[in-house]
Amino acid sequence: MTKISNVCVYCGSSPGTNPHFVEAARDFGKVLAENKINLVYGGGSFGVMGALATSVLDHGGTVTGIIPEALVARERALNRAQEMVVTRDMHERKRLMFERSDAFVALPGGIGTLEELVEQLTWVQLAHHKKPIVLCSIDSFWSPLLETFARMKAAGFVYNSGILDDVVSNNVAGILPLIHRKMAAAAAEPART
Repeated sequence: MTKISNVCVYCGSSPGTNPHFVEAARDFGKVLAENKINLVYGGGSFGVMGALATSVLDHGGTVTGIIPEALVARERALNRAQEMVVTRDMHERKRLMFERSDAFVALPGGIGTLEELVEQLTWVQLAHHKKPIVLCSIDSFWSPLLETFARMKAAGFVYNSGILDDVVSNNVAGILPLIHRKMAAAAAEPART
């Protein structure tokens, strides 16, 4: 089985209106720390992302924050992180998050979270990478997006339909097992020529 060393988590810089979102972030932070998996995330100390990173640290784990210089003060970069990379812009941030991660997880969040998630799905569709992507749909948060994806697929706009297979966990406990399954499946695929 391929080892997971670094997981990038996309999530909201605000807490949202449902307390389960922050609870899930704290729970997943503990899971990452207990499994000795480094968190790669957006670098902020607020909201779902702040709860996630703080939980990783509180449980003895490691955190790499990657934040654009324009957001350092606004999102209050988490100074407890073992590594805080300040980038010139969002493009550099996303590139570094991709390069430093073995898998991607989307917890509840806003437009920025959605944009980062969809970019990774696009790259998989274009065969840019085969890293696992998991949507953690706490209280069915991602259900409307998944319905949209299903409409896109039915209308013929998602030509690599496998990218949407087995991507959802409805709870934090299912995330790592799903990542492991997806990594094993990708490793078993024949090489493209």
